[in-house]
Order: sequence, then C-alpha cells, then structure tokens
Amino acid sequence: MSHNFAALVSEVNQDVLRWRRHIHANPELSFQEAKTADYIAEQLSAMAGVTLKRLTPNSVIAELTGDKNGPIYALRADIDALPIQEETDEEWRSTNPGVMHACGHDAHAAMLLGAVKVLSQCRSSLKGTVRFIFQHAEEAPPGGAQELVKLGVLDGVDMIFGLHVLPNYPTGQIALKEGVFSGSSDNFDILLKGRGGHGSMPHMCIDPVTIGAEMVTAMQQIVARKLDPLHAPVLTVAVFQAGEVYNVIPDTARLAGTLRTHSAEVRARVPLLVEQTVKGIAYAHGAEVEVKWTKGYAIGNNHPEACAIARRVIKQERGAEAFIEVTSAIYGSEDFSSYQEKIPGCFVFIGSGNESKGATHGVHHPRFKLDEDALAIGVQLHVGFIRQLLMAE
Repeated sequence: MSHNFAALVSEVNQDVLRWRRHIHANPELSFQEAKTADYIAEQLSAMAGVTLKRLTPNSVIAELTGDKNGPIYALRADIDALPIQEETDEEWRSTNPGVMHACGHDAHAAMLLGAVKVLSQCRSSLKGTVRFIFQHAEEAPPGGAQELVKLGVLDGVDMIFGLHVLPNYPTGQIALKEGVFSGSSDNFDILLKGRGGHGSMPHMCIDPVTIGAEMVTAMQQIVARKLDPLHAPVLTVAVFQAGEVYNVIPDTARLAGTLRTHSAEVRARVPLLVEQTVKGIAYAHGAEVEVKWTKGYAIGNNHPEACAIARRVIKQERGAEAFIEVTSAIYGSEDFSSYQEKIPGCFVFIGSGNESKGATHGVHHPRFKLDEDALAIGVQLHVGFIRQLLMAE
C-alpha cells in the first residue's frame, strides 16, 4: 500500500503545535517529569497499534510493530526542562516559575509524537518495529539515557536516531557531523583547607583564597602546556567560593568546574594532572586539598552507517541545498551518547532560527524562542528515517 507521507505529515501539524505548546507551558525539571510523561502517554494511547511501557515514572517507551517481521529501530526525544525563569512573551510561556523549556525538548517530544501518529497510520507497511523513546533527564547527569539503557530500552534495537532543534542554523537547514560531534562532560569539586585569621595578619594564616587563585591559573597550564594542542580539552573553573567578611581570611575555599573533551585518552588523563597540580600547590603552602570528580556524559559519536542513512533521508526529504556537513565537533554534551556507546546511532541538528520571529537567542537562554516551522521538518525526518529502514521496497 502506498501512502502520501507529505499529506500525513501536514495533517498532524496542528496536533504537533498543540502538543509542543502544552509541554512548553508546563515544564518539569530533570528526574521530575512525571506529569509530562503522563501527558505524552495519554496522547500515544489514542494512536492505533501503539503499545506503551513505563520503564521509569518520568519517561515513556512506545512501540509500533508492522505486519511483517523485521529489525527494530529507535527514535529518541528528550522531555525535560531547565531551571531558568522564562523571559519571553509567548502566549504559551512557562506557567512553572523558575522552570523553562529553553533547549527545545518540548519541540523534540512533539515532533516524535507527530511521527508516531503518522507511522501508526502506515503500520501495515512496516517491515519490523519502531521503538519511540521519550526520555527524561537529558539535562542532569548521570542522565536519563544511561538509566534507560540499564533498564533494557535498547534490547534488540539495531540503530537509533535523534534530532535537536538549534537556532544557530536558520529554519530549513539541517546539520550533521559524522564521527565525534559532542564532548564528554565531567565535573570536579576541589575543597581547599587552609587556616583562617584576621585580614591584617596574613602571615599567621594559610590563605585558601590566594592558594586557590594559584590553582586556577596553574590548571590552565594543563591545557596549554601538558596536552597535545590538537586534542586540547576545555577545562573551566566556574565556581570559586571563599569567605564572607572583608577582613577575615577564611579557613576553606571551594573550586568547581567542568572538563569537556573529544578524546577518551585526554578524558582519562586530565583528572590525574589536575590532582597532581593542586596537591603540589597545596603542599607547597602547607594547605590540604581534596579533589572529587563526577563523571558525566560520554563523547557523542555519530556512526558512519547511521550517518549515511541520515544524509540520504535529509536530501530526499528536504533537498541537497538544505543539508550542512559539519566539520567541527562542539564541546557541549548530549546524553544521546549513552545510546551510541551500545549501538550505532546518528544525532542531527535542525535549524530553528528566524530573526523575523524573534528566534535568535541560543539554547539555555531565558529568551530562547523556537520557529515552530521547524516542527514539521522534524516530523518529516523522523518518518523519513523509518521509511528508509522499514518501508523501502
């Protein structure tokens, strides 16, 4: 049976807009997305042939199996929001103070819902199974993807695809980077213990502020002088907390920050160099130091086979002029990498920037807006991946 997929995608557009706006107006933080997951499950339950699983209370796994046996392919959308106070004037702006869908996960969920609705109407043509993953907690390590993988969400799955809206590209453009496309993300905490005292008598103290400042500078030398510049990571000290009074040298200081890298070898080596550096400085000044690392997301790696499929679908569905082959990886992290550690997968960026609609601010900004014309493109690509894999003659 042949299907008019363009018409089917067009027919679900109003539903996709409604779903996206509802989710945007009712954002929930990572690991707290129970109402969002319930809403998604409610929409899915009305779609023919779709079965549901709730591996966690704040995620939804849907499955659609065709009349013919075949492989299993997965499509993933994240559904959590960020701890940001929204500053837009949208009618559907957040009703939850201090929480906002500032990274487009509301759009991702709505686009995947649209794809489920389209594909459910074409179930008889499927030569296998589609698993739709509405994933919680992309924004907060250890991440929802890792949790779902441990619970078996990829069991039997051959390949996975994900989409992310990005205002860096105008609506209509679609970007893809083969191989490493995003960085790992590990965080560190350094507790420095000195000896406090009166600010007028620093010689009687072991000042954790000046020692900490020395550590911040020395840690940058790790990147500049101890690692191959062709594989240099980003090592950022983002927190420096010490003292509260003008004339009192505190007992302790806290440094904290993040490491981003595209190399597994560098990822393993930098924590050792950080510990060596800060312990050496602390020892030289008679201070004590404790270093704690929290491992975050893995390096994102788009597999060649999955990329080849994605390229073909993008050019077929949107035209060769819409496609951008990206040559440089970003240092931002994405827990889609947890799936890619297990099976081949491809993560694609959909342009959603539009100056005339005010969609110019980047993700994680309180005035982030989405050009909603990008929603139909996301649905079209999700459906296109499955047409290519499970419906091709």
